[in-house]
Amino acid sequence: MALLERVSTLLRANLNDLIEKAEDPERMLKQIVLDMENQLMQVKTQVAIAIADEHLLEKKRAEHTEQAAEWRRKAELAVGKGHDDLARAALERALSHDQLVAGFTTQAEDQKHEADSLRQALRKLEQKLGETRAHCEMLVAEHRRAKVVGRATEARQVVGIGQEHALGRMKTRVHLKAAQNAAASEVMVPESLEDRFHALESEDRIELLLNEIKTRQAIQ
Repeated sequence: MALLERVSTLLRANLNDLIEKAEDPERMLKQIVLDMENQLMQVKTQVAIAIADEHLLEKKRAEHTEQAAEWRRKAELAVGKGHDDLARAALERALSHDQLVAGFTTQAEDQKHEADSLRQALRKLEQKLGETRAHCEMLVAEHRRAKVVGRATEARQVVGIGQEHALGRMKTRVHLKAAQNAAASEVMVPESLEDRFHALESEDRIELLLNEIKTRQAIQ
């Protein structure tokens, strides 16, 4: 049966291998669950039909068994009354029903085997469906945890980078301020007595050099 072949394919599927190979494992598992649910509904329908057909065949077999027995009773009655021709006709009808009984018995056995196969496939598919749902739930939970961890890591990295930048800017501002303060301090320091005498000596020397130049020019 094509239905049982599809079910068998689903049952043989290795979920772990499928998860590893799939680009989107969560979506793939959800699709498998959906396929299994659809096949499960079909199998349940076929099981119900197979059981109903099995009961119908058993009923037909029982009816023809009773009719065969009834014609044999009539054949015995005819023999007892000395009507051999009627007995022969009754036995012929009994044999016809025996053949039908044999045919319905074979069909009922085949139908029972098919119904049993469908029941077994149904149980296995229900078990596989439960396992697949569990895998899907675990995978969804893992993905969600991974997303949360990833966001937390990104947040920590962003915060860390932000802090580093802020500290760097603060250090630069502190260093710049310190340099400005040092420069201002140097500019604002009062002139010492030594500096004043040094300035006077420099002015005298400049005046002396200037007079020497003027004297040389006057001589020339």
